[in-house]
Amino acid sequence: MLKTRTEIKNSALTTIQIEAEAIVNLKNFITDDFALAVEKIINTRGRVVITGIGKSAIIATKIVATLNSTGTPAIFMHAADAIHGDLGILQKDDIALCISNSGNSPEIKVLTPMLKSQGNCLIAMVGNLGSYLARQADLIINTTVEKEASPGNLAPTASTTAQLVMGDALAMALLECRGFTASDFARYHPGGALGKQLYLKVDDLFDTAGKPVVNLKANIREVILEISTKRLGATAVLDGDTLLGVITDGDLRRMLQNRQNVENLTAGDIMSQNPKTISKGTLAVEALQLMRNNNITQVLVMDNVNYIGMIHLHDILKEGII
Repeated sequence: MLKTRTEIKNSALTTIQIEAEAIVNLKNFITDDFALAVEKIINTRGRVVITGIGKSAIIATKIVATLNSTGTPAIFMHAADAIHGDLGILQKDDIALCISNSGNSPEIKVLTPMLKSQGNCLIAMVGNLGSYLARQADLIINTTVEKEASPGNLAPTASTTAQLVMGDALAMALLECRGFTASDFARYHPGGALGKQLYLKVDDLFDTAGKPVVNLKANIREVILEISTKRLGATAVLDGDTLLGVITDGDLRRMLQNRQNVENLTAGDIMSQNPKTISKGTLAVEALQLMRNNNITQVLVMDNVNYIGMIHLHDILKEGII
């Protein structure tokens, strides 16, 4: 049946409202069992093995991913596969977390006593406190919802949202108990932008073999060729091993605008003194901030007092550090 735009928008708003109320109601379910579940997981030498069936299994995979990325080892075990051989995933020191809204599905009824027989702690994330799963569990994380967002309570909506949010609450409580830091996060997310900001250093990005450098007495032709060849838009100026300054392509343009005769000029005549430098061990994101603060696109890289190369803005941006 075709709906008006107003009716369509009202349907969406109703769904959001029902699910929002279900989430807010979860505050009433943060009980001692929830805290004990966190303590059990923190103190175990094993993993959290999370299982479920249907939509709850999909939520379980997301919770597994969140736990793993925040320092709690976890693995997914599909309830249907578990009762057909995959129960071997669960080891002696593991904790089982079974997710089910009804707590009475056939697979859960078969799996639950098998989990209990192995002696593992069984935590139920369940929406029916009178269910078989809830009665058998050692600890209960309640995710009861008043109703689903779908007409006739047919499709799991509010219930799976509640499971998802409670899984995040569990993961964040564990994260805080572990003292999980930004550096820890970077270690588990080395490919992400945040991870790169927290671990990539200047030394990882600049080209040591292609460092642009000219002698203090170099003529203008040598300076231009060095900047052009190394393709970093600038060159360092050295007197022996001592860094004296930097010449950028902007310096060259200003030189041509301000001087009529440039043939006899040397690098020392046009260089900018006291160039911006950075240690090779500095985080790349700090180099980016230095460039932004000084409105420049390259910084000279130092190893103690020795000039060893140049890092360009593009070296940082191509790594996704923004």
